[in-house]
Amino acid sequence: MEKLIISPAPHIHGGDSVKKNMTAVLLALLPALLVGFYFFGLGALIITLTSVISCVLFEYILQRYVLRIETSISDGSAAVTGLLLAMNLPTNLPIWIIVIGALVAIGIGKITYGGLGNNPFNPALVGRVFLLISFPAQMTSWPLPTPFSSHYLDAETGATVLSIIKSHLGELPSTLSLFLGNMSGSMGEISSAALLLGLLYLLLKKTISWHIPISILSTVFVFTALLNYFKPDVYASPWLHMFSGGLMLGAIFMATDYVTSPMNPRGMLVYGFGIGIITVVIRVFGVYPEGVSFAILIMNGFTPIINTYIKPKRFGENIK
Repeated sequence: MEKLIISPAPHIHGGDSVKKNMTAVLLALLPALLVGFYFFGLGALIITLTSVISCVLFEYILQRYVLRIETSISDGSAAVTGLLLAMNLPTNLPIWIIVIGALVAIGIGKITYGGLGNNPFNPALVGRVFLLISFPAQMTSWPLPTPFSSHYLDAETGATVLSIIKSHLGELPSTLSLFLGNMSGSMGEISSAALLLGLLYLLLKKTISWHIPISILSTVFVFTALLNYFKPDVYASPWLHMFSGGLMLGAIFMATDYVTSPMNPRGMLVYGFGIGIITVVIRVFGVYPEGVSFAILIMNGFTPIINTYIKPKRFGENIK
């Protein structure tokens, strides 16, 4: 006798999978990763390998020996977390601090809530913010870009663009240098050109939609442009805000995380607007020169509320 299998809709498989989407994200990050290797050399290679290997290893150990469940390292999500964490770190950060960040990202940011699909906050940002609060001196020491540098812990450091804007001390690089990546900062935030190539790839592959990144970037641009228009001697150009700090990396690769962002387009626009506003407020009026990580984590917390109150119309609603 044949079994009758009953399952909820949808009944058509679109060919999507976690592994496929994670692979697309890794490929989209490749241009920015190569630019990071070029400008920071050995340091970039060390933090990338340490972070990715640590995240994959911690996920395997925690799932296999602590939770005693089937491991999920083959889906690529741990590798993506490790790469995103690495791209948020200074390239002269000691290995032991990177390992702690990876443990927090995977252990607290992901596995504690039940693994992929259950975490309310972006794991890589949980790890990054934990390190920023715990090791502020090491996390705010940014190596100067030195093509194919063989230096790691002893790399020459300098102020980031956002730090210069905040303190009004130092010379700002040209807009072209900012766009191409010739400035101090983390490996993943220096080249807007490379990150925008990644955005184009993700949009063409339909891995993400335009709603979140465009709403974040346009919100930051509009509000910083207004501030600059009324007080140009006090507030920096919107282009400086667009091409510096972690704005591009956060808007394209971290705020768009499927699990921690809203499910429908209108909710995504509200979510992106909130991230943009909080980023501007922290950058311009807060103590920290950068606010993207905090903004995304704060709006991650609002995602369930957005999903509850901003929903698409039910099929057949308002039909008379």
